[in-house]
Amino acid sequence: MRSTLINSVKPEEWLNKSLVLSSQQMGWNGILVQQHQSVPTSAEVEIPALSNHWLNLPLGQPVRLTQKCNDCWHDSIVKKGDSIFVPAGQPSYWHCGETDTAKQMLHIHLKPELITQVAETSDLNGDQINLVNCFSKPDLHLQQIGMLLLAELKSNGIMGRLYVESLTQVLVIHLLRHYSAVTQTITPKQESLTRVQLRQAIDYIHTHLDRDLSLAEIAEVINISPTYFASLFKRAIGTSPHQYVIQQRVEQAKLMLSKTDLAIADIALQVGFSSQSHLTQQFKRLTGMTPKQVRPSP
Repeated sequence: MRSTLINSVKPEEWLNKSLVLSSQQMGWNGILVQQHQSVPTSAEVEIPALSNHWLNLPLGQPVRLTQKCNDCWHDSIVKKGDSIFVPAGQPSYWHCGETDTAKQMLHIHLKPELITQVAETSDLNGDQINLVNCFSKPDLHLQQIGMLLLAELKSNGIMGRLYVESLTQVLVIHLLRHYSAVTQTITPKQESLTRVQLRQAIDYIHTHLDRDLSLAEIAEVINISPTYFASLFKRAIGTSPHQYVIQQRVEQAKLMLSKTDLAIADIALQVGFSSQSHLTQQFKRLTGMTPKQVRPSP
């Protein structure tokens, strides 16, 4: 099997023809999420060394897959819940077995600079991080993160950049812990935001609730790295920047519902939600009621 080509295709043809969804145009920082679905036929392809780390998560029916990476052969029936990780700079060969149904995969590409940033925030030397190839590794936690990113991709980014950045950080920390030669414990440095920094960050969030805020934007106000800011903010407040922003948007919406006659859809946009349905979803999750139930009767 390893010496006979079966439906050999070029890498770009293989990837482009199977592409269903992509976050390419969504401006997500340091991460590219793509859903692929290919026809149920055998194929083999050689992927050159990529500039980004490449994570593959099966979505559909089990499929036999063969990989060659670093002169090592791997062969297994991969299924949903398994993960395949190829570090940047490593070429790989793939052979996909034929199935009765289309092959579905979630591809996540991560910039090495992002890994370095998170590592350094965790008090590790980013230059010494050595992510390693993993093939058909059972990893339900990684699958859950992938499904949340895919849901956000399918919704066209309804939850906003802060949400994606929070998921990306969780993903990177998981990779550092379980897909790296580093044996140190991954924990943030034991420092905290000053009262002035915390106040500045909170004031900025409240002033710009109507915007699609990002970690980089808020962190720049107090002149620290986005990854570092996220961990310090959560330590100070007890919740992530993303969840804090959602809470404040709901509180502002609650106030506007009681004090103004604005339509609920208009209120949703003014406090930073992408739509009335998004406001209703988060409002009910945090208060147990819908916006209509909170608004006083005429």
